[in-house]
Parts: sequence; C-alpha cells; structure tokens
Amino acid sequence: MNPKSPSLADTLNVQQFIDERPFSPYQWLVFALTFLIMVADGFDTAAIGFVAPALTREWGVAKLALGPVLSASLIGMAIGALVAGPCADRFGRKPVLLLSVLAFGLFSLASGYADSITSLTVWRFLTGLGLGAATPIATTLLSESSPTRRRSLLLNGMFCGFTLGAAAGGFGAAVIIPEFGWRGVFVVGAAIPLLLAAISLFLLRESPRFMVIRQWPIDTVKAALRHMTGAGEISATRFTPEDQATKAPGSSVALILSPGFRTGTLMLWLTYFMGVLVFYLITSWLPTLIKDSGLTLRQASLMTALFPLGGALGTVLCGWLMDRLNPHRVIGAAYFLAGVFVWALGQAVGHADYLPPLTFISGFFVGASLVSMPALAAAYYPTQGRASGVAWMLGIGRFGGILGAVLGGLLLQLGMGTASILGVLAIPALIGAAAVLYKDAVRRPKPALALSH
Repeated sequence: MNPKSPSLADTLNVQQFIDERPFSPYQWLVFALTFLIMVADGFDTAAIGFVAPALTREWGVAKLALGPVLSASLIGMAIGALVAGPCADRFGRKPVLLLSVLAFGLFSLASGYADSITSLTVWRFLTGLGLGAATPIATTLLSESSPTRRRSLLLNGMFCGFTLGAAAGGFGAAVIIPEFGWRGVFVVGAAIPLLLAAISLFLLRESPRFMVIRQWPIDTVKAALRHMTGAGEISATRFTPEDQATKAPGSSVALILSPGFRTGTLMLWLTYFMGVLVFYLITSWLPTLIKDSGLTLRQASLMTALFPLGGALGTVLCGWLMDRLNPHRVIGAAYFLAGVFVWALGQAVGHADYLPPLTFISGFFVGASLVSMPALAAAYYPTQGRASGVAWMLGIGRFGGILGAVLGGLLLQLGMGTASILGVLAIPALIGAAAVLYKDAVRRPKPALALSH
C-alpha cells in the first residue's frame, strides 16, 4: 500500500478517502434507493392531480372545492423540509429519511380512505410533510456517500426519479382508476414508499461524515467506511469529514445563517425560489395557455408532455457539466437560457411548427437549472449544516411554487395573453441567473478541523 495513503495517516479526511476509491456496490445501492424514493415522491406528488377528475365526479363537488386539497401537500412539503433538515443534522440522516418515507407512505394510504374534502385535505397535508422531508435528506445522504468527481451527476440523476415517478403516476392512474377507483391510486402510491422504508431500514447505513461530526466511536466510523468503500484495515485515529470542517455556532440553522454563509444562503434561496416559481407556473398553466391559443386539448397535452421530457435530459447534462466546470456558471447559463426560451415559447404559441421544439428546449433549461440546485447547495455547506442548508433552500422554494400557481391565475384574470404571461417568466429566470452568479463570488470560512475520538 502507498505509504502516503490517507488510510495510514494519523488524521483521515473522510471525503478524500471516498474520492480515492472506486465507486463501490454499496454506493450504487445508496443511489438506487434514493432514486426509487424520488420515484415514489414524484408518483405521490402528482397523484392528486390525476385523481381530481374522478374525485369530483364521485363526491359531486366543484373543481374549485379541491383547491385546499391541491395546495395542502405543497404547504406540508415546505414545512416538512424546514423541519427535517435540522433534525437530520442533529439525529442523523438515516433515521430522519426512514421516518419521512414511512410518513408519506402511511398518510398516502390514509388518503385513499378519506370520506370528505376536509379529511382528504388533512391527509394530503400530512403526506406533504413526509414528501418535503424525504427530498433534502435523500440529497444529503447521497451527497455524503458520493465521490466529488461525480457527485453532481449522481444527484441530478437521482432527481430524474421524481420526473419518472410523476409520469408513472399518470400512466398508473389511467390503469388503476377504471379498475379500482381513485382510492387505488393512493394505495399503490403508499405501497412503494412503505416497501422502500423496510428495505432501507436493513440496507442503508448512517453517513460516515455525520458519524465523525457527532463523534461516534472510532471503530464504528471505520466499519462504516470499510462497508461503503470496500477498503481494508484503516489505521487512522482521528477524522475530519471534509477539507473545510467548521464548528457549528449553536445549531445547524445558525451555521447556514452565520456571517460566513449568510449571503450564499440567501442567494441559494433566491435562485431556487425563482426557479420553482417558473416551473410551477408553467406546469400548472401551460396546457390551459396552449389550449386557449387555439390548439386542441390533445395537442395541448402532447405539447406539455415535452416539457418534463426536456427537463430530464437537461438535468443529466447539467450534472455532468457541473462535475467538470464551474457549477455556478453552468447553472447561471441554464437559468439565463431558460428565460430566453420561455419567452420564445410565448411568442410561438399558435404556431404549431415551432411549439414542440421550443416546449422541449424550454423544459430542458428550466429543468436543468432547477434540479441542479440541491447539488450546488450540498457542495456549499459543511457536514454540520448540510441537511439544513439543502432542506431550507427546498422549503423556501416551495413557497415559490405556491406563488407560481397563484400568479398564473391572477395574470389570466388581468386579461394578459399567453405571450405576455410566458414573457413575464423571463424576469424571475434572469433574477435566478444573476443570484447564482453573485453567489459564486461569496467566500465561506475554510478552517481545517480534525475530530478526534
């Protein structure tokens, strides 16, 4: 063995130790499980939209009466993310992730037995708590299990599971509702996360970097590293989780809002908020906007389907580029081009030849810019505050989604045309580009800290 290997040094840098070894079967397992959790998350998040028409027919209620049901899970997701991050930084990634997945599985099951709008609203809010909590903790766990050289690609690939799950929700609902009714969609949506929670309980392990921060027994840390990387004996007696380990000032939330991180944190919030606003306004209103411009409902549906397809491809490419270039500039360029092509999409409404490629390209850049943000946040924060940093960015961003859905309806009521509404979306996209590029100039403290046992 090379005598300069970190495994023989007195102090071992955990991230460097992971970086210097091949991607192991266990790391593939972490990726697979977090990917499937995102698939379940996407399925459950999209389920209520596919269930709504059958629900209104069975209960004989107006579509407007479903407004609280549709928004309840979004509010729950925001709160779930804000609460889960600090909990994961205190109690661990694995227990909070398992609890989150178990929660949205159980409450989705309960949604299938709701007997009124009020009870369904409550169950969807509680489901949203679990959904909102699972995403940032899965991001954190995969980030801390991945080598730096491919972290962004892996995280963005994980988030493609959400898109796949949302699409599966549509196909699944088309099969399930005619045979078993709308309640069957929630039951299927519950079975997947409950199964994943059981599997993860036995196969997932706690993040070694969290173990170091919380000063777990040294033999436990070594065993976790050997299991993760397949390495042999580790003789180090002291550990540091990464190159820049920082003592948290009181709590993880205090850390991400401390002077060294505050500006970067605010820029992450602003960038993600703007991206979610654009995404939710487009996905909520694009079919209506296109249909109102003269196309048939079938054409509008097909055009809208191209948007997430482009986003999935853009997400993978953006992650690949982030691992090779300055990630801030990659995301900044994606936000800028998202604004340009969303504006162009508005100008093309009514022109059938231009709509398909522009819808696809707009989705490509909107999806790439938005979905790449958790990877950027995970790389920005140290282990002590990583889960809180990612979770609070996602939680704040959820309010951008609520605003986007409301803003679309408001602009329509004001009499704005399709071109004008999509043109307005160029503004938040450009603000997002400016904010992430400004963050690139923000420095964070980099004191080295070795943690001994």
